[in-house]
Amino acid sequence: MSMKTVKLGSQGAVVSREGLGCMGMSEFYGERNDEESTATLHRAIDLGVTFWDTADTYGIGDNEELLGKTLKTRRDEVFLATKFANHRKKEDPKFWEINGKPAYVHAACDASLKRLGIDYIDLYYQHRVDPNVPIEETVGAMAELVKAGKVKYLGLSEASPATIRRAHKVHPITALQTEYSLWERHVEAEILPTVRELGIGFVPYSPLGRGFLTATITKKEDLGPADFRAERYPRFSGEAFDKNQVLVERVKAIAEKKGVKAGQLALAWVLAKGEDLVPIPGTKRRKYLEENAAAAEIQLSAAEIAELEAAVPLDEIAGERYAPANLKSIDK
Repeated sequence: MSMKTVKLGSQGAVVSREGLGCMGMSEFYGERNDEESTATLHRAIDLGVTFWDTADTYGIGDNEELLGKTLKTRRDEVFLATKFANHRKKEDPKFWEINGKPAYVHAACDASLKRLGIDYIDLYYQHRVDPNVPIEETVGAMAELVKAGKVKYLGLSEASPATIRRAHKVHPITALQTEYSLWERHVEAEILPTVRELGIGFVPYSPLGRGFLTATITKKEDLGPADFRAERYPRFSGEAFDKNQVLVERVKAIAEKKGVKAGQLALAWVLAKGEDLVPIPGTKRRKYLEENAAAAEIQLSAAEIAELEAAVPLDEIAGERYAPANLKSIDK
């Protein structure tokens, strides 16, 4: 299998049809295994999954350092995206703030370059919009990084249509990254039409519903003590877990009928929404990387797409996508 490439936005970026979300390699989704994660990174390159997504906040820098070890020998084979703005401190893990101040933008970029061991970042995202700093100031500082050769393309994450438009006037935005999957479709109303109008690529994160849509999490005990999903995401806890399990079973039944896995079908659904969408399913294991990559070969008919959407109706999805504190950080 050879993963095809597509244009991301209209500024010249070209990436693999599917990317790789690297967050779970270092934090939030259970115990770390840096050896397996490193093997997964190398396998991703071999499969042509070369659009990698990280952030300075994942593992409070550890994730960038982990990727940096692979990039030492294979930098030219990877289109690397990282992010700033979710400011955390190693010495105080509970400290967390959103920072879009221009001076911080420059300092964060330099710190990421050092941890990654590279001299430029392909795509640099503002991870969350700072409500206390005009987007024009933040993107103005990001544009200075482009001018300095430290960054090639600019991106935003979880930004509202109005913010996207304001940012795009300061410097062309190549990509918007926001959650999108069968069980989180809020972007369809306004956000997707906005980025398409402006020629901005769209990068769906959590296209597998943070793993729920794979049908491998069937009971709460499947989430280990180091897995933060039940704590951070209401859809994984309480009655919502059981209600959402019903929806996943429907997806699994459709997948079995088609001869694929539930997660592959959910990923194929996102891919079917257009080549301007480049999902970044996350994994730290080669087995799941290979399953996800194979989803790029699955073709869905209009009838199958409609069947999937009917199986996961929006009014039956239980629970908010984030806990209240995290929802506050989403740009409205």
